[in-house]
Formats: sequence, structure tokens, C-alpha cells
Amino acid sequence: MVRSTTIARASDALPLAASVDDEQTDQQLQEHKQQAKLIFRRITPNSEPRCSIESGAYTLHYLISDNVVYLTIAEKSYPRKLAFSYLDELSKEFATSYGPKVDDIRKPYAFVGFDTFMSKTARLYQDTRGAASESNMDRLQGDLQDVTRIMTKNMEELLWRGDSLDRMSHLSTSLRSESEKYRKAARKINFDALLRKWAPVGGIAFFFLIIIWWKFF
Repeated sequence: MVRSTTIARASDALPLAASVDDEQTDQQLQEHKQQAKLIFRRITPNSEPRCSIESGAYTLHYLISDNVVYLTIAEKSYPRKLAFSYLDELSKEFATSYGPKVDDIRKPYAFVGFDTFMSKTARLYQDTRGAASESNMDRLQGDLQDVTRIMTKNMEELLWRGDSLDRMSHLSTSLRSESEKYRKAARKINFDALLRKWAPVGGIAFFFLIIIWWKFF
């Protein structure tokens, strides 16, 4: 079942809205909510638009649409098709209600009122066995997207990849700096070599020019 949902701006990880969770749920998912914040910070323009990240007994599913990340924490056994159908419902309604305002918002949780729609939609997706007999869920089931191509990762892989990217970025900067130093040193060595090679010739030519000038002028 869907346990908790957060919506954030993709460009800077600013939280825009979140489900209101009870104290027990908040305590149970404390670690996974921290992981969700990490995911928001790791989102880049090259990130997969849909991804499921496994972490212990839960899976964090996220969807990116129009510079907004919709992320829900669900039990690992919860069907991915339902999780992404739920996120699709949120993205459509959120875009209709707040889409033009997203880029201008400066304070966190500016759209806290969206929790009403999230809570209502989450209840619809809560019990897949009971919901399957409801006509509205039958309609949603018919609209479910094929998720076979959705990227699946685990939290350890995400942490490792992020650490590697950070280190690779630092290494790349260091290599560029060192490369520039080597290029400057190479130019200086080449210049010194040319100077040593042609300085005597230049000196002799200059000497003859002085003699010629003194003799004829």
C-alpha cells in the first residue's frame, strides 16, 4: 500500500507538498523519508523520468514531469503499475492546479492544500484487492501504463553511484587543472628550446646589422 508521498521541484529539490502522515507512519518511515530527500537532491536533467528504488521492506517510486518530482513510499509488495498510476493521477491534477506557479515559488510546502487530493487518491489505491471490484478502479486499471521499461534500482546502488559521481566530478576538475598546468609548462619548454636554438643566429645577425649600419650610415 501507499504509505507516504512528497512532491518537490526537480531543479532545486524544494518541497512543494506532502501527505500528512500520522505519528506512527512518520516514525516507521523516518529513514526512508531521509532517503527521499537524498533522491530529490540527486535528480538531474539526465535522471530517469520514472524509477523505482528498493530499500528494505519498502520501495520508493518517483515520476518526473514538468520540473516536478512526485515520489511515493510504498510497501515492497505493492504493484508498481498501481504506484505509477497513482503518481500519474497526482501529476495531472497538480499540473492543472499549480503548474504555472511552480517555478516562481520560494517557500517550502507552498501547496500544502494539495494534501486533500493526495489523501483521497491514496485511499483509492490503498487496498488493491477491494479496489479491484470498484468501477472507478476498473477504469484506472484499464489506463495503467506498461512499467516494464521503468528503471529499478536499490538504495545502496543510488548511494554508491552518487558518491562515485561526486568523486568523478572532483577528479575531473583536478585533471582539468593539472592538464592546464602541463600545457603551460609545455609551451614554456618549447619557447625556451626555440630561444636556445635561434638566439646565437639572431645574435650574429644583429651583430652584422650593426656593422652594416655603422659602415654605410
